[in-house]
Amino acid sequence: MVAVVTRGAITHTLNLAGQFQPYQVIDVHAKVSGYIRHIYVDIGDKVHQGQVLAVLEVPELSAQLKGTVAEVAHSKDEITREQHEVSRAQAEHAAVHADYLRLKQASAAQPGLVAEQELDNAQSKDLASGAQVDAAKAALSAAKQESDVAGADNERVGALADYTRVTAPLDGVVTWRYADTGALIQAGTSSDVQSLPVVKLSQSGLLRLRLPVPEDAVEFIHEGSEVNVHVDAVNRTIAGKVVRFTRDISAATRTMETEIDVENKDLSLTPGMYANATLELERKDNVLTIPGQAVIHNGSHDSVLIVDQQNHVQQRKVVLGLQGSTLVEVKNGLAEGDRVITGGQSKYQPGETVAPKLQALPTFDVDQEQSEGGQ
Repeated sequence: MVAVVTRGAITHTLNLAGQFQPYQVIDVHAKVSGYIRHIYVDIGDKVHQGQVLAVLEVPELSAQLKGTVAEVAHSKDEITREQHEVSRAQAEHAAVHADYLRLKQASAAQPGLVAEQELDNAQSKDLASGAQVDAAKAALSAAKQESDVAGADNERVGALADYTRVTAPLDGVVTWRYADTGALIQAGTSSDVQSLPVVKLSQSGLLRLRLPVPEDAVEFIHEGSEVNVHVDAVNRTIAGKVVRFTRDISAATRTMETEIDVENKDLSLTPGMYANATLELERKDNVLTIPGQAVIHNGSHDSVLIVDQQNHVQQRKVVLGLQGSTLVEVKNGLAEGDRVITGGQSKYQPGETVAPKLQALPTFDVDQEQSEGGQ
């Protein structure tokens, strides 16, 4: 049997078993300590970013908030009082300064008309009233600064009061509830206590499919590499691409963790499900191909037997490329249209005449490699 050298495509794929993981999993903590007044969610509930999950009761915080509101109001009244004091001091200074200027002008116009002692007293009162204006302005500035401090304290306590509402930081599913109504919750910001979370939240609208790629296939893994994913549990096939990989081979398993992101907005897939993934490692299109059984391996050299136009047998050395399950790429040594003997090569001798029978070949071949790795 002979086969004609034709152009075709060869693909080398790798089959792996992987497991879906949530895109993110977080324990939601309270930012202040308190008792749970209401908890609105339970396991399995779908929540949205910003949704209130629970409300805490912190009595002393309410008192602090009222105190800071009163401090803000008092500081505003102090500012108003100091503004009036500045206006009064400025008016008094204007009158005293005008008196001093009149006396000074009169003394200049008629020397000796105004006693020097009287002029000195007027100047002293003028300077004193000016100093009072400066003091009133300084007091007004201090009142404004105190008001800013009171406002900042009010904002701080107000923020703490807002923290009594525990909200979801992202869209997800509640996978565990740690506390019930009345439970004491410690602030998650305290480093000296083991604080109890309120709920565990899983971002399952987008899943990570983790695949352990064997060491000998790592060189073929690139961001954007195509992956075909089949989930037996839901009988669903998904087309995806490699999004990220660790760039590190585990010393224990000799594999590299590789991830594919899978959209799961309808939550039809559940974290923990297994999937079979097929990664395309190499692909050669429009290359010369021959059956793998046509190749004669002799040490480091490969050759084939061809049948020429006169039906004579000839031996040709060839350089091979990508090998599929049935086809192999020929880089050098053959031309399109050449006829190669596909079996029983030991029965033929170069130069003898044969009556070839043509064997039809596929133009596409996929070499599927199965990996023993898994999770």
